[in-house]
Amino acid sequence: MWMIYGLLSAVFAALTSILAKIGMDNVNSNLATAIRTMVVLVMAWIVVGVTKTAGGITQLTRTNWIFLILSGIATGASWLFYYKAIQIGEVSKVVPLDKLSIVFVFIFSVTVLKEPLSIKTLIGTGLITLGTLVLVL
Repeated sequence: MWMIYGLLSAVFAALTSILAKIGMDNVNSNLATAIRTMVVLVMAWIVVGVTKTAGGITQLTRTNWIFLILSGIATGASWLFYYKAIQIGEVSKVVPLDKLSIVFVFIFSVTVLKEPLSIKTLIGTGLITLGTLVLVL
């Protein structure tokens, strides 16, 4: 089931890039990001309401709060830089560059989360990096 969710995420991410590029014509990228973020906020709280999971907020620990807030800050920074990049650059070049986040996830997962590193992961990360360079340069 996770693969279906992952593929749906990829499809919607692709639509996001194309729709945002069109929607940001003569619009400041920071304003566009703020508008998009408001829509995401409303959608997320609707899902929480429909699934009746809001009660879980009282069970969050201090650590949960700290890292969820830090994750939100990282998300905001990522979106602001990403939408500025697609506003002034070609979407077909910005998106692959943005997907280098996969490489950074591998690096951080090994160094911060202490996840195991395999030869398969090293080869895959190298191929992603090489493929990105081919698409961007």
